Amino acid sequence: MYSEIYDTQNGISAQESGNQRLVGNSYGTAAQGSYQYTSPEGVPVQIQYIADENGFQPVGNVLPTPPPTPEAILRSLQYNAARGF
Repeated sequence: MYSEIYDTQNGISAQESGNQRLVGNSYGTAAQGSYQYTSPEGVPVQIQYIADENGFQPVGNVLPTPPPTPEAILRSLQYNAARGF
């Protein structure tokens, strides 16, 4: 297990913690953390993330978000899942 926190002279601050996790037959690192800074345009940027066997999964105030999944697609996915597709 590890944990780190730091602040830089140019205004970046970050923190991360993680540990080793068995995935299949080998070990990998699972981590979570965040970082923040002010963009050159003066916009505060804040990112939180998880990084594990499912990849890097960021969430933040400057990241684009997809539109909601249409209801017809959701019904189709449920229909397929119920039938083992």
